[in-house]
Amino acid sequence: MEHLINLFFRSIFVDNMIFAFFLGMCSFLAVSKNVKTSFGLGLAVTFVLVVTVPVDYLLQTKVLDPMGLSYLSFILFIAVIAGIVQIVEMVVERYSPSLYNSLGIFLPLIAVNCAVMGASLFMQQRINMDPANSQYIGSVWDATIYALGSGLGWLLSIVLMGAIREKMEYSDVPKPLRGLGITFITVGLMAMAMMCFSGLKI
Repeated sequence: MEHLINLFFRSIFVDNMIFAFFLGMCSFLAVSKNVKTSFGLGLAVTFVLVVTVPVDYLLQTKVLDPMGLSYLSFILFIAVIAGIVQIVEMVVERYSPSLYNSLGIFLPLIAVNCAVMGASLFMQQRINMDPANSQYIGSVWDATIYALGSGLGWLLSIVLMGAIREKMEYSDVPKPLRGLGITFITVGLMAMAMMCFSGLKI
């Protein structure tokens, strides 16, 4: 239980997909203009992560490794992610047309969001770690908790960015820095602030 808690909080704050690895930056920068849209995309990415990473774990440990087909992991991980994203897209379009329209092209682009693929590849690396390591993933529950933490970390990052960018609309930002300029500076400062969690241990 202690291992799961440590893995969960570490994946949110220490190994944050945005601020530690800068994965998923394209949709992060494009969609984080307001809190509502940011929250919607963050939930969609979290859901995709929670489904795909455990499925990829089972695929890796139960099919690919025993059969000596680990070299196919990239292709199969991409296929799993694309399938889950297609389901998410259909559900969002059916039950929340306004969110579907506001997310636009970035909803289907979750399939190529490097944060989603990155989580599966990090999971693949952590299977082979020493079980005493706090980052070790040795069961489908570990993979699920890791995916949930990674998704919530991404959600937290994009919602915070959306809130800050909403406020910046009414701020006196120097003209040369308006738009992506001040956004990149803000992301850098937030990443530096998140580094204070690097020594976090449960």
